[in-house]
Amino acid sequence: MHIHKFEKIWLIFGVATLLVFLSVIGVSAFYLGNQPPSCLATINPEQVDTQAPFDKPGLNKVEGKEWDYELVFVASAFNYTPGEVEVPLGAKVKVLATTKDVVHGFNVAGTNINMMLEPGYISEFVTTFDKPGEFLIVCNEYCGAGHHLMSSMIKVVE
Repeated sequence: MHIHKFEKIWLIFGVATLLVFLSVIGVSAFYLGNQPPSCLATINPEQVDTQAPFDKPGLNKVEGKEWDYELVFVASAFNYTPGEVEVPLGAKVKVLATTKDVVHGFNVAGTNINMMLEPGYISEFVTTFDKPGEFLIVCNEYCGAGHHLMSSMIKVVE
């Protein structure tokens, strides 16, 4: 069987591209530990205000965990609770967020925090705030007529 020179080149290019792609995925998943979210943490969206930790949103100090603080947010019709929170510089923080009504976005401008909040699910993200400043939280999933008004603020202070 005779394969043309250009067909051989394209076959080699295609196989090499596939191997590079699989190598990148493998390194990302196994060496760097990147995994898709499991969505194992659920909550009844009608009872968010009565279930811990969402009954007291804000920054809470924790002991005996890999992170120093838990930053709890509740999203609902065009607002985040709390509206503003201060976080110590250099603190390792686990951000926990959920919503009571519809799908909302949770994007902290200037950081790599970007979550989708769905009713009935708890979204989590662990990060360290290394630089001081004010970080705006915006909803990046259209949620209704007041979507453009939905924001909050994280102030990282020394």
